[in-house]
Amino acid sequence: MIASLPMYALPGTEAAHDRFWVLVRDYLRAAGIAAPDALTHIDGDLLNHWRTPDLVLSQTCSLPYRSRLRDHVTLIGTPDYGVEGCPPGYYRSVIIARSDDARDDLEAFCSSRFALNDPLSQSGWAALALERPEVLQGPQMITGSHRASMNAVQRGAADFAAIDAVTYHSLANAGETNGLRILEQTRPTPGLPFIAAKSVPALPVFQALRAAIDALDPEDRESLGLRALVALPPDAYDLPIPPAPHANAV
Repeated sequence: MIASLPMYALPGTEAAHDRFWVLVRDYLRAAGIAAPDALTHIDGDLLNHWRTPDLVLSQTCSLPYRSRLRDHVTLIGTPDYGVEGCPPGYYRSVIIARSDDARDDLEAFCSSRFALNDPLSQSGWAALALERPEVLQGPQMITGSHRASMNAVQRGAADFAAIDAVTYHSLANAGETNGLRILEQTRPTPGLPFIAAKSVPALPVFQALRAAIDALDPEDRESLGLRALVALPPDAYDLPIPPAPHANAV
């Protein structure tokens, strides 16, 4: 069996993620579910990784879950990161611009350069593309990560970007949001779900995850931002699929 936690693998969280996995692993084994000693760190094709029949646990984004994975995986549950203004288990995007950009209305960015992390990102692309498509008429660039999108705005390669609020908060705590400001926020949508292979039973994995979150050391809890585990109904993810961006990788 293999396991991964790739979605919020941000600078400075590696050790906390590894300790969290040890807790999850031990609770899984106590429930009779085989679990690997350590997390697998994925540098390649996440979609193929998420579809592997040996996957005991991973975390994906809402858009790939509902557009590519739903019929191939087991939905385990949704972590709650305590995002301000969101129900438990929900999150949102923050729309960022440079602090020295005088425009204070998102409409004023309609023809401006937009940075997105990935066309299959709910927070980096779909949330804004579905809510405010009229503001995405300008040039678009694919950066590969939320962190890279923020950097593109900071250095002037892009004018605005949509960033996962959990990621933005974590990077702000690390001092990486200098020169940026939040222009607007999208509506809350269901957060990044934990998934497993189709053959893995959902309930014992949910219970192991919930117990591990409850057992987290306070410092690791703060580092990871984890507050709880929520059993959202599967139809909470019945959101539209956005059009593809007209962007080039940079």
